[in-house]
Amino acid sequence: MTEQAGRRAVLAVVLGATAAGCAKYGEPSNPPAQTAPANAVLGTTEEIPVGEGKIFDDNQVVVTQPVKGTFKAFSTTCTHQGCQVTTVANGTIDCPCHGSKYSVKDGSVVAGPAPRPLPPKQITVSGDSITLV
Repeated sequence: MTEQAGRRAVLAVVLGATAAGCAKYGEPSNPPAQTAPANAVLGTTEEIPVGEGKIFDDNQVVVTQPVKGTFKAFSTTCTHQGCQVTTVANGTIDCPCHGSKYSVKDGSVVAGPAPRPLPPKQITVSGDSITLV
C-alpha cells in the first residue's frame, strides 16, 4: 500500500466514524411505540403527583395534574425533532435531546427549541382510574 493510499484509508475510517456519531445525535431516545389502543387504562390518579406528571411510554402519553383533581394528557413526542420526552419535574415535561421543556398545565413550550406545544391527548377519569380514549 502506498503512503497516499494509507492516508486515504485512515481518512475514510475517521470520516465514517464521525458521520456515524453525528447521525445519532438528536435522534429519538426511545423510538415511538405503536399507537395506543383506544380505551387503554393508563393507571390511577394516585400515581400522578400534583404539579407534576407521569409518562406512560407504552402508550406515548404523559399525564399531568397541574392542580389537585385536574388531569391533562399530552403526546410524549417532542415537537422539535420527534424525540420522546423522558422526565416530568419542577412543573415541566422535559425532552432530553435538545432541552425543550413544556408546561404541565397545558403542554405549551416553556423553553425551546420546540416550535409548538405538545399535542393534547384525550383521557377520562372515572373514580381513581385514568383511561386513554
